[in-house]
Amino acid sequence: MNFKNVKAERTTLTRNTEVIEELGTGNLFETIVILSKRSNQLSQDLKKELAAKMEEFVIPNDTLEEVFENREQIEISKFYERLAKPHSIAIKELEDSQIYYRREEKVEELDLELSEASNTEASDDKTEEKSEIKAEEKTEEKKAEDTAS
Repeated sequence: MNFKNVKAERTTLTRNTEVIEELGTGNLFETIVILSKRSNQLSQDLKKELAAKMEEFVIPNDTLEEVFENREQIEISKFYERLAKPHSIAIKELEDSQIYYRREEKVEELDLELSEASNTEASDDKTEEKSEIKAEEKTEEKKAEDTAS
């Protein structure tokens, strides 16, 4: 994700919880959980990106004698400190309807319905097999009666 172009607020704002509830799932607590999970994802992405950029400045010496201050490293650190925080970005994504979420219980219900349908099909197959066996037995009985008479 490109954190430079994010239009989220860089400062803390007081939010109306009713608006957040309506924008989300209709349940404030579920919406907050979704926002926190998205915020954690963004935080991890930001951390990886920053670590990759700071890796360029790693000095292989393990000596503690000298500590070098690198201006570029300081500028990069300040840039990332000025970026919008992950929770602000997550809220902005929620407001822009860019967050996708799904409810696991509905997925589980669908899986349950599918398994019930497959069980019904399996029992239908067994019923068909039984009726085929009975039909074969009847034809064998008729053949036996015809040969006996």
